[in-house]
Amino acid sequence: MATNNKPANRLRCGNIKATIWQNSGPKGPFFSTIFSRPFKDQSGNWRIGTSFGLHDLEALLTVAHEAKAWIAAHTLKR
Repeated sequence: MATNNKPANRLRCGNIKATIWQNSGPKGPFFSTIFSRPFKDQSGNWRIGTSFGLHDLEALLTVAHEAKAWIAAHTLKR
């Protein structure tokens, strides 16, 4: 569960987003990441998707690498 209502960081590549949350656990704080893809449904309303097509995967890899680097850098500061 998140320790506050604000993400620790947000990253984006194209239409793919990575939201990094700081959580508390029995062994202390840790980070987790949620990957998402906003899209408009048939009614024109914005939705958040968590599945990725072929054309999303390169951007997903990019934000995953960026999220890993950010978490590693901030984990070492403790």
